[in-house]
Amino acid sequence: MTTVRIPEDWPATEEQARAVQDELRARVILNEMGPPPGTGHVTGVDVAYDDERDVVAAAAVVLDASSLEVVAEATAVGGVSFPYVPGLLAFREIPTVLAALDALPCPPGLVVCDGYGLAHPRRFGLASHLGVLTGLPTIGVAKNPFTFTHDDPGTPRGSTSALLAGSEEVGRALRTRDAVKPVFVSVGHRTTLDNACAHTLALTPDYRLPETTRRADALCRKALRETYPS
Repeated sequence: MTTVRIPEDWPATEEQARAVQDELRARVILNEMGPPPGTGHVTGVDVAYDDERDVVAAAAVVLDASSLEVVAEATAVGGVSFPYVPGLLAFREIPTVLAALDALPCPPGLVVCDGYGLAHPRRFGLASHLGVLTGLPTIGVAKNPFTFTHDDPGTPRGSTSALLAGSEEVGRALRTRDAVKPVFVSVGHRTTLDNACAHTLALTPDYRLPETTRRADALCRKALRETYPS
């Protein structure tokens, strides 16, 4: 496990954080297809918080994209690096998530975030932020639609509907299990929305949430328990 210090130049105010978002958002790449589903590696990242100690644990779990077997995993624990501000949550997590990714012994391939990419009020959620900083293809798969609207997708697995900010499609509601609440998929960096949805379906053979998210969630919670046993 890696222990993370908050970078000295990390934004300390909302104004500074929004300025960083504005600068980095211009670097998001939206004209690449991204890796084909079921090939190479696919990596899930997730975090768990200990609010009493003001720390966050991050996990990165690499799966073989064809078999969904675990190839490698890494964790990191550090101080929460920014106050809770809606729309700026990535600044609380990014240093620790980056440390977990850096500790992996193999290339991560596509990175799946438990959260948002372009489906974000400033079109720059965690998946986009992480993609720009690492250069990796990234997608966001969220449990709820945040502030955006959508029609209910059809009942069968694989059905989709547009996730809308006004008339702008910022992602899709995707049904990963028949008649089960959809997940909300958005592009992060260096992939397309169609490909992001295809990856999400490939990662959900048995459950609503991607295997990447399920395994990273379990691992970061375990890391937190082992670091601060009750």
